[in-house]
Amino acid sequence: MISRFQFVDDHRNTYEAKRLCHVLHVNRSSYYKWLASAEARATRQHKDRILAD
Repeated sequence: MISRFQFVDDHRNTYEAKRLCHVLHVNRSSYYKWLASAEARATRQHKDRILAD
């Protein structure tokens, strides 16, 4: 399942993030907070994969 935030990120080069957030009923501030936390999420997912192995 793809998140609405990921959809906005994938298409923000084609459309404004403001417009995408409006259409998807996502707060822009929440999207930008999600975007800023991408590195932390990647690190956590990597550690989770290591633990699963």
